[in-house]
Amino acid sequence: MIDKIKSFFSKNVIEPEQDGATPEQIALAALLIEVMVIDGNLDEQELESITGTLSSMLETTKEQVDELITLSREEVTEATSLYQFTREINDHFDEQKKLELMTGMWRVAYADGHLDKYEENIMRRVADLLHILHSDYIRCKINAREQS
Repeated sequence: MIDKIKSFFSKNVIEPEQDGATPEQIALAALLIEVMVIDGNLDEQELESITGTLSSMLETTKEQVDELITLSREEVTEATSLYQFTREINDHFDEQKKLELMTGMWRVAYADGHLDKYEENIMRRVADLLHILHSDYIRCKINAREQS
């Protein structure tokens, strides 16, 4: 899945039309998408949440977001490494931006009205890899649940 996502962004985002995409933006998108696909149930509300988040955070077109989601659906059963994405986030995001990312990921997890154990597990793993304090992790979770 990682190679397909990188290929998608190379073709659609990083080239001349949208030269503003950075590796940390790609990492951000990959983490949001992983939350969406981790439970194997691609709910319409999750799709809407991820589409809106990717469109606004990455400033991509709806068609590009739809293509990215399609790639993710095809690869939902493949194992991925979170480390390469969280490494980019750690290298480029300050603590506040990491917390915003964590809250955004929680919003995707809550979008369908049900927090799956796999979604919660990936959130914990990402928080650990991003060196987010447990109290901040819980605060992001509460903030996202209240916004849902």
